[in-house]
Amino acid sequence: MATYTITHAWRVDGYGVVQTLENFDGLIVGSDINVSGLSQTNLNGNHVVASLTNFELTGINDEGDLEFDYDVYRPNQVIFADTGDNIDRTTDDGTMQYTPTCTWVDNDDVLEYLGIDPATANDTAFVTTCVSAANSWASTRRRDAGYFDALNTAPDGSVKLGTTMYAANLYRVRGSVDGYASYDTMGTVTPIGSLGQVLQLLGCGRPQVG
Repeated sequence: MATYTITHAWRVDGYGVVQTLENFDGLIVGSDINVSGLSQTNLNGNHVVASLTNFELTGINDEGDLEFDYDVYRPNQVIFADTGDNIDRTTDDGTMQYTPTCTWVDNDDVLEYLGIDPATANDTAFVTTCVSAANSWASTRRRDAGYFDALNTAPDGSVKLGTTMYAANLYRVRGSVDGYASYDTMGTVTPIGSLGQVLQLLGCGRPQVG
């Protein structure tokens, strides 16, 4: 769980806005956040990020789209739906918490690597599950190895490929126990992309034995 200090808060046309002291990482539109400790505004609670645009929110247009004043820069700004009367921008002390989300690879990256199209909606959902797990696992292994990476963009091509390979491997072993499912009576098929290759692409050393 990442925690960030809020410096300002306000509400415009049914949207709450908080501005944090530090630049946040891994926060994307659709992320769940928790705002707490605000004493000057009543924006505390659980919210879903609607926009991360770093300019002054002025309201919504007739189509319901957010409108901004691009002459007024507001860094580290988080916008979310929040009903209530408008509140002028004011200094307020509080915190914003969320679980960072790594988005180094997506479904298209993994499907391109696999060379297939999902046959059913269930297959598509499982690709999404594998992508989420691989992004989380790869970023954690990189962090444990001493790297400090942005979570919204893969550090380089090798890390992206390694994360893609791991997600593809997770998809391929679906329904099996310790490897790929096989009808070969002589044994299972040797995985094409091994964990050793994946770790090498991620820039991580071989696993240590305690």
